[in-house]
Amino acid sequence: MTDLIDDPDGSTPGWGVEEADSDKSPAEVAGAIEALLLMAVEPMGETELAQVIGVPETVVADALAELAAFYDETGRGFDLRQVGGGWRYYTREEHAELISRHVLEGQQSRLSQAVLETLAVIAYSQPISRARVSAVRGVNVDGVIRTLLARGLIEGIPRQPTGAADQHQARQYLAILSKKRRGYGR
Repeated sequence: MTDLIDDPDGSTPGWGVEEADSDKSPAEVAGAIEALLLMAVEPMGETELAQVIGVPETVVADALAELAAFYDETGRGFDLRQVGGGWRYYTREEHAELISRHVLEGQQSRLSQAVLETLAVIAYSQPISRARVSAVRGVNVDGVIRTLLARGLIEGIPRQPTGAADQHQARQYLAILSKKRRGYGR
């Protein structure tokens, strides 16, 4: 491997990047590839992996193929797939029910402070739009609303282009107020 070459203004392609170490075998870089892919948020391409590890793309491609075959042959609970121009770990389909059950059971546990506050705003002001909840709380509540919906703690209602839901509630309120004024609703 050669040393890094400085490119003062960063304008020369290839400068500042280590030359690939062609002496490494796919087996020698497999651990590094696994570590990078486990921490990656998005799929990583062979070029990116090769640059980070400092080996030619062919070594990375061979290592990825060997890893994918190894996981398949040994029946691991996950597999390595090429998707979206990159590689990523996925759980196997035969474990989908187990994983779903675990995730849903985990959601039945405690509610965070943000979820409780959002739930309180919704309970006090229902029906209320997501934007209005965000305005009341002063933060974006999209993720919290999704959590509440997933847990079945709130229900979404379809948006009425005419504002019919709000008008209906307003009519109910006015009817109650009118009865009270006439002495019927005490």
